[in-house]
Amino acid sequence: MELIKSFSVDHTLIVPGIFTSRVDVLGDYTVTTYDIRLKRPNREPVIDVAAMHSLEHIIATFLRNDPDMKDEVIYWGPMGCLTGFYLILKGSRAPKEIYKLLLSAFKYVDSVNEVPGTAPENCGYYRMHNLEMAKWYASEFASYLEENANNPDIFEYPKTERLVTESGQHFYDS
Repeated sequence: MELIKSFSVDHTLIVPGIFTSRVDVLGDYTVTTYDIRLKRPNREPVIDVAAMHSLEHIIATFLRNDPDMKDEVIYWGPMGCLTGFYLILKGSRAPKEIYKLLLSAFKYVDSVNEVPGTAPENCGYYRMHNLEMAKWYASEFASYLEENANNPDIFEYPKTERLVTESGQHFYDS
């Protein structure tokens, strides 16, 4: 089987940022999956699970209530490796085009006094939230985005060369 694009990116070179993971054309419309990477894979501690869960609730609520984007948002959710999130939007925008939206979303976390959707009727594990740690991670990422706004590395996956044998066999590091 062919590796999916997100597994064929050299994770030893990924830095925090906003990346296009994939673009799919589905009939008459396009859907883009973005990799919103908060941590350097395999080099930094991952995001605390309870804080990740809180960030998922807060930012999903923010995005789905943004007047300009609410009808474009298909999905916001955590990566299994706990180093970031996936954002799926209708259409195709360059990562720089959603920079301000994401910066606003992560800054918004600091203004929240309670995590939305945390009643037993609304959440699969409503007891697993940590608002204070979510605020800390959100602030850290927002500061990073601001400090690196002009750094192209936070908007484009790292390029690596893959070993290809004479017979055409590809070797991947993932």
